[in-house]
Amino acid sequence: MRDGIELAVFDSGSGRPILLLHGLTATHRYVVMGSTALERSGHRVISFDARGHGSSSPAPDASRYGYEELAGDAVAVLDRLGVERAILAGASMGAHTALRIALEAPSRVAGVVVITPAYEPDQNDDPDRLARWDALAEGLREGGVEGFVAAYGEPAVPEALRETVLKVIRQRLGQHRHLDAVADALSAVPRSRPFEGLAELSSIKAPALVVASGDDADPGHPQAVGEAYAEAIPAARLVRDEPGRSPIAWQGSQLSKLIAELAAGGAEW
Repeated sequence: MRDGIELAVFDSGSGRPILLLHGLTATHRYVVMGSTALERSGHRVISFDARGHGSSSPAPDASRYGYEELAGDAVAVLDRLGVERAILAGASMGAHTALRIALEAPSRVAGVVVITPAYEPDQNDDPDRLARWDALAEGLREGGVEGFVAAYGEPAVPEALRETVLKVIRQRLGQHRHLDAVADALSAVPRSRPFEGLAELSSIKAPALVVASGDDADPGHPQAVGEAYAEAIPAARLVRDEPGRSPIAWQGSQLSKLIAELAAGGAEW
């Protein structure tokens, strides 16, 4: 428990610890997509549902879903489990949370895997961008999962992927006990800043991997953003999707392999 919030925490396997951090509207399963490859390759895998998501309880008020709180929750989970240092692997919101921890508490981070980042400091306060998030929050609050889908509209992906994207959206949203809390997070998280500018990432000394998806399949997480992060982090390796292939970020076993490679070559434990 932290700040009166009960976090649903999952801890399996043994070996070097890896903390998985999921994205906005997702749950703990949506980092490596339920793959157990990391456990089978000799790693301790820790994950949790972020506050207000999945089986975790809501924040005490609608504003307390920012990156300060998200990073604090992640460190509290490590403390609760007696883990001094871990590889942090996060997708989207989880990627930004991992970077905030790497900046604020570098001694806790043996390496960082940044999967499909989307935070652009210069665009964070754009009114149209925030209005879009607020519309999604209102759709979810007023109409549940189908209200969110209606507010989301036609996915901006190739026609062959549209049904898959909508199916995944429905599956993800169906995993939450507190849809009003997810709606609160949909408004609060996009207004929060994990860091002020990309130049700050130059202070990260831990080994890093950035996974950037192609824009055709995942326009909400621009490839250029991942490339900029990889350029800013001194020890970062950039991995891009192969043209015509499914995004690596959607392939749990392939993503797990990359995380394990970073863990094997990471900082001293």
